[in-house]
Amino acid sequence: QAQAGWLQHDFGHLSVFSKSRWNHWMHKFVIGHLKGAPASWWNHLHFQHHAKPNCFRKDPDVNMHPLFFALGKTLSVELGVQKKKFMPYNHQHKYFFIIGPPALIPLYFQWYVFYFAVQRKQWADLAWMLTFYIRFFLTYVPLLGLKGILGLHLLVRFIESNWFVWVTQMNHIPMHIDYDKNVDWFSTQLQATCNVHQSFFNDWFSGHLNFQIEHHLFPTMPRHNYWK
Repeated sequence: QAQAGWLQHDFGHLSVFSKSRWNHWMHKFVIGHLKGAPASWWNHLHFQHHAKPNCFRKDPDVNMHPLFFALGKTLSVELGVQKKKFMPYNHQHKYFFIIGPPALIPLYFQWYVFYFAVQRKQWADLAWMLTFYIRFFLTYVPLLGLKGILGLHLLVRFIESNWFVWVTQMNHIPMHIDYDKNVDWFSTQLQATCNVHQSFFNDWFSGHLNFQIEHHLFPTMPRHNYWK
């Protein structure tokens, strides 16, 4: 599931085939049939992220503030001035591991993707998603039973969630997070991204998103060329 996630990311950025139409078709297949999520939902969130990375209220990836985490120096000070003590933010580096990575996919994305597809009337995406669950059901019910496949599905999403959050946050969260200052596009990308050490394992584990700077500057570049 994690590797299918990196693969759909490649298709979503039109970085595999020379024809955009082929990338769009494969994107719907991989994220819909192999992962059970709508391509339109990913496009909606991810394009906002690339346009304004780490910009509060414009980048969906950092909109967890101030419910669970106080991200960035500017926003942390703002919370202190307003005396909004919803959470013990001074301990967030300890409880991040408990709340963030394990919960994102099984507790939030899992239901929200259906809500998104129905609300936006993305019926083609919904059909692709249903093929994933039908295939999953037909494959594993004879082997595990109904309770067994629910447990398996939850376990897979739990592991994938930890994997996904660590990869997507380690190359963004350490960087500058603030409201949109209307800085030029190039500088906006650089101040919000950082790279992670290159190795065979890191390239595989992160889908080459350890080269996050290069990815944000050249999002349609095939991932295996980032190191160049």
